[in-house]
Amino acid sequence: MLDERSKSLLKTLVERYIADGQPVGSRTLSKASGLELSPATIRNVMADLEELGLIASPHTSAGRIPTARGYRLFVDTMLTAQPALLGADARPIETQLQPDQPQRVIASAAHLLSSLSSFVGVVTAPRKPSVFHHIEFLRLGERRVLVIMVSPDGDVQNRVIFTAQDLSQAELAEASNRLNAHYAGLTLEAVRERLRSEVDALKGEIGLLMNTAVQVGTEALEHEEERVVISGERNLLTVQDFNNDMGSLRRLFEMFEQKTQLMRLLDVSSRAEGVRIYIGGESQVVPFEELSIVSAPYEVDGQVVGTLGVIGPTRMAYDRMIQIVDITSRMVSNALSQK
Repeated sequence: MLDERSKSLLKTLVERYIADGQPVGSRTLSKASGLELSPATIRNVMADLEELGLIASPHTSAGRIPTARGYRLFVDTMLTAQPALLGADARPIETQLQPDQPQRVIASAAHLLSSLSSFVGVVTAPRKPSVFHHIEFLRLGERRVLVIMVSPDGDVQNRVIFTAQDLSQAELAEASNRLNAHYAGLTLEAVRERLRSEVDALKGEIGLLMNTAVQVGTEALEHEEERVVISGERNLLTVQDFNNDMGSLRRLFEMFEQKTQLMRLLDVSSRAEGVRIYIGGESQVVPFEELSIVSAPYEVDGQVVGTLGVIGPTRMAYDRMIQIVDITSRMVSNALSQK
């Protein structure tokens, strides 16, 4: 446990480092804290904080900087809410996140998160129901078939599949008509169950074709659910904490390109209420000591359907990022819930 003097000095040190990006020395700390302490006393407190792993001393400076653990203590116990922090900056969120096509709202939200934070904005697209409205099979050549699946909201998925036997267009049309007549509007899981019980009544190859189509549709929708919209990756090139470390930048851009780590992290965040903050690799999913993520779930008609957030250096203005993410999540929820 820290005494009030140590807490005050740590809070001041973190705030000065976030604002200036320079290691904080004892003299600066003495002036900024407003505490009437001798330089020797401040040095002793700094030594204690360093021993606790809350601050560190870079080799090139006599000053100190916060560690990930120091940032965590600051965020959890010393950050104070400032309701009017964003001011006029909140207006673009209200004006640009109007009720529209979901994908356009998601793309706009990622861009706004990036522009307001000057870091990286990330949003997971809403999960789509695994229901098909219409399906069609087109013969492309010997044993090659194009599957076209249309969802209730008009999204179209195309996939080429290979069949064990060559099927005529008439046979393919028979399979299409049967699926559309008897299964349209059902979830793909329900279609799969019904096909499993009715497969004996279907002609062998036609039954297999219909099962394959359902599998294709399921895979396509699962792939859609894993989409992550990212905006502003290049902003990290100008961040002082990263621009001298090409190794860290390379690993970050690989993460943005692959997206799988981000998906796992954001999936965990979607199960949390309100804003969640990961500092310096705490998530175990995105293990970057130099990185922090501020995220929050968003809803459609009261149901959590995705997550959004800001990714940036550990040296970020957490109070501002929390408000940016919180307001954006609420505005996205409102835009997507309006019919």
